[in-house]
Amino acid sequence: MANTGAFDTGDTLQRHGAAQETPRNSAMNASIAMPAATSRYAKVIEVSKRIRWEIERDVIRGRSFSLDRTYLPAGLSLVDEIHFLSAAERRTLSQVQGRTYANLFGLVERFIGAKMMDVSREHALGDQVAFEALVRFTDEELKHQALFRRIDEMLAAQMAPGYACVAEPNAVAEAVLSKRTWAVLALTCHIELFTQAHYRASIADDETLSPLWKDVFLFHWREESQHAILDELEWQREDARLDDAERDAAVDDLIALVGAVDGILQAQADADARYFVGQLDRRLTTESTLQVRNTVLKAYRWQYIVSGVAEPRFQSLLASMVTSAQLRRIQNALAPLSYAQPAGNPPALAA
Repeated sequence: MANTGAFDTGDTLQRHGAAQETPRNSAMNASIAMPAATSRYAKVIEVSKRIRWEIERDVIRGRSFSLDRTYLPAGLSLVDEIHFLSAAERRTLSQVQGRTYANLFGLVERFIGAKMMDVSREHALGDQVAFEALVRFTDEELKHQALFRRIDEMLAAQMAPGYACVAEPNAVAEAVLSKRTWAVLALTCHIELFTQAHYRASIADDETLSPLWKDVFLFHWREESQHAILDELEWQREDARLDDAERDAAVDDLIALVGAVDGILQAQADADARYFVGQLDRRLTTESTLQVRNTVLKAYRWQYIVSGVAEPRFQSLLASMVTSAQLRRIQNALAPLSYAQPAGNPPALAA
């Protein structure tokens, strides 16, 4: 896998964040940025219209999934780190993780769509270009949820019974949406940036993957690349109106959200490891079973937390908004997850 970037929540973020200690005139900054922001919203609309796709016509195209092909590449699934598995067993584990990958995207898009509909109301009687861009964003997120439900139905027909997605989308959405808008937008931006990183670095050029599975994430990536632009604009707009105390509380909310995501990943890793081990034609030792579970959790933490934090664009955005002290709080919260790196890529997390 081409690395999405070193897990540098220390030095890189500190360099960006050091320039943010001076006071800012938030209202003036927002006013000056408005014409440029409107043109960026307009560009997103133009691209949204041009790349618009439909689930059955453009993605599925009458095809089905084959259990003879890999779904999630090894750079994301980390299956090559489990040396006692055969090639066929690694392929099966990639399929289990691929199904979860699709389901977790469907889950997070439940709260992302709801949040974007919420923030779009702030433009409803103002900037109509921004309003249209966010309405289109919400519509596309609803389509993505439908796509991933369709994919899970298709995979259920191909794979052995017993698989379970442990988190309930509405319950997760309610918990996430109870947090401050700044934190929700930060998490959303992080998710949609790592979506792009995963596709470019691991999925796009891997010819061993299922062609249908690749197409699912090709079409998903095309629209998410535009969503990340809107995430950035709305996150910066929200940040511009917070005072220091509100931003500090929002940082706490972001840390809590990352912890909640990790709780979901731990539960899903347990479920997926049990399911996978139950499908094998041989019994694994307790030690080997634990290694499968720990590697799956490591993979999920890499996919859904660490690889996104490693993205330079996310690092730059986050560090431009927070103080050095707030940055250290985030850094310390992420430190226990810093081992979730593909083998051979040691983390560069500052002490």
